[in-house]
Amino acid sequence: MSAVAPVDRLRERLARLGAPLCLGIDPHPGALPPDLPRDVQGIERFARGLLEAAGPMATAVKVNVAFFEAFGSAGWAALERLRGDVPAELPIIADAKRGDLASTAERQAASLFGALDVDGVTLSPYLGEDAIEPFLAFPDRLVYVLARTSNPSAATLQHLATATEGGSQPLYERVATWVAERWPESRVGLVVGATAPAELEGLRRLVPGPAFLVPGVGAQGGDLAAAVRACHGGRAPGLVNVSRGIAGEAREGDWRASVAAAAQRWSEAMAEVGATLPA
Repeated sequence: MSAVAPVDRLRERLARLGAPLCLGIDPHPGALPPDLPRDVQGIERFARGLLEAAGPMATAVKVNVAFFEAFGSAGWAALERLRGDVPAELPIIADAKRGDLASTAERQAASLFGALDVDGVTLSPYLGEDAIEPFLAFPDRLVYVLARTSNPSAATLQHLATATEGGSQPLYERVATWVAERWPESRVGLVVGATAPAELEGLRRLVPGPAFLVPGVGAQGGDLAAAVRACHGGRAPGLVNVSRGIAGEAREGDWRASVAAAAQRWSEAMAEVGATLPA
């Protein structure tokens, strides 16, 4: 891991690149280019190709660990090799959605922050502080707590009303305010999806401090402009993740060039929105 804290590397790359693009690496075997085998070797080669081709345009990279874990020990070994290939200046986030009893969470943190040595991780808030604080025991690492996610059934639980002194608020708002007040640190952020732009922008007004990691732009059809406008917090810069919107361009022919061009287009689109924001 770099000696420079991940949040400072995010600031440096954002200042240099001008766009909060987070490169999502979710290598599904069924969506690989035709020249790659549909096995663990194929997903590793595809992930590395994405990293090499699109990584230079990204402020950070987010790897969904499930696509590697599905192959057992061989998949985890591929993930370790991929992590070793990530340039030191490029922050890497493990999209693992961990969070469990304190003793289990401690071992999850040891796995991801210790053995794998990633810079950040996504966490579920459902078990409370016990599930989050073991990850914060690792100095400077980034944690992004799920608040309002981008999947179609997110509202089933996340929109449930919770009681407050003044009445009630949706669960996702309760999670966001709890995280913002409980851990007022630059390294603690929230996952808020671009597929619900009204909720995204409302949460930014509600909790101006935490950085947002915003998935759902691209194949899920999320609102890019809302994502860029809302992602940055007063404490740290935010990220807008694009996975299939870049990887999906990898078809026949020189797929590395295609994904590089897609990443460049997304970066330019984000920079264009960012140019309209107040300084």
